[in-house]
Amino acid sequence: MVFTFKGQLDAFSEKQFKTFVTYNLKNDLPFVLDLTKIDFLDSSGLGALVQTAKECKKLKLGFSVVGNSRVAQTIKLVRLGDFLNLKSNLEDALNYLRN
Repeated sequence: MVFTFKGQLDAFSEKQFKTFVTYNLKNDLPFVLDLTKIDFLDSSGLGALVQTAKECKKLKLGFSVVGNSRVAQTIKLVRLGDFLNLKSNLEDALNYLRN
């Protein structure tokens, strides 16, 4: 499954993001969070991504994150790339989940 988000992932949208992702974790299917259309990612958004990663690890559910250059740079800056299974494009993320 691929979930594509657009706009901002910040303190104002974090709750809606977490509600959506938590609801979809019940599907018990591996998924990709496509953040290539996200314009802005702040610490609240990063926190939501970390919380998602922790939930997935607890449930042993595969996931990956794809981001545009700005999002990827922010994630790498705080050294969360490996923890969030950050990939440079959707194809790499889907291949990661297949293996």
